[in-house]
This record gives sequence, structure tokens and C-alpha cells, in this order.
Amino acid sequence: MKKHLQTLLPVAMALGLTGLGMSKLAWAASESSSFRVGIDVVATCSISAADMTFNTITTGTTAQTDAASDITVNCSLNAPYQISLSNGSNFSAGRRLANGNQFINYSLFQDPSRATQWNTATTLNFTGSGSDQVHTVYGRIAAGQSVPNMGAYSDTIVATITY
Repeated sequence: MKKHLQTLLPVAMALGLTGLGMSKLAWAASESSSFRVGIDVVATCSISAADMTFNTITTGTTAQTDAASDITVNCSLNAPYQISLSNGSNFSAGRRLANGNQFINYSLFQDPSRATQWNTATTLNFTGSGSDQVHTVYGRIAAGQSVPNMGAYSDTIVATITY
């Protein structure tokens, strides 16, 4: 019996204190607020360009020669973007291939008929598809230029994508 009282006494005391409201806090009121959870998802794009190589020519007066290069763009689906081209490293009143202080003039175009030049004032507008999109740049060396020196002539064009 003594053992039974020892077990019941702590339980009775706990119940008595609980009954007095000593083990629970009394709350007078409550307030609530909501907050937004979100994320901004922005477009991503990449660009790469292949070299443009004209056919070999001989010294003397040039004949018209054409070449082409591809710019590959991959932009997020439905992301608007623009492609622009720089004037090149050797620009002087026009684009030029250089070999030391010797130059061959050339032009870049937006279309295969080479009717619409692609210069720094021109940007081409497109919409991303979420996969690679290929845009061709068309080049032309006009006939009638004097090329006295043999060697490798080159220029560097920077293709830029803005999105």
C-alpha cells in the first residue's frame, strides 16, 4: 500500500497543479501574416561562331569571291535576342583583311544574295527556341582590288548576342 501511495502522490500533485493553470500559458490574442515565396527565372543564351575562309586567290587583281560562316545561338524558349557584328580589327572606312600593312577589302551580308550588308548599325532580331539556332553570315571580296603581296590575310570579327 505504501508503494501505491508513493506512485499516486506525484500524479495527484501534477493533476492538481494542472488544474490550477500553472503548467499552461494563457494567450490573450494572436496575429498572423503571410509572405510570398518566389523566384525569378531569367533567360540564358550562348553563342559560338565558325571561321569564315575565302578561297585561295592569286596576286594581281581580285575576282569576286564569296564565303560564309555560321553563328550558332542557343537561347531559352521564347527569349528575344539580337545578334550584332563588330567592324573588325582592321576597319578603315570598311572591313579589311590584313597582312602587315597590306589590305584586302571585304563585306559581310545578312542574306545569301549579298544584297543587305551586316554592319555595326544593323542588329538582327530573333526569338529563342531552347535549342541551337544557326544564323549564316555571308562574306564577299569584291572584284578589282590590287593584291601585290602573297601571304595570309585575316581579320577578327566579334559576334555579340544581347538578350
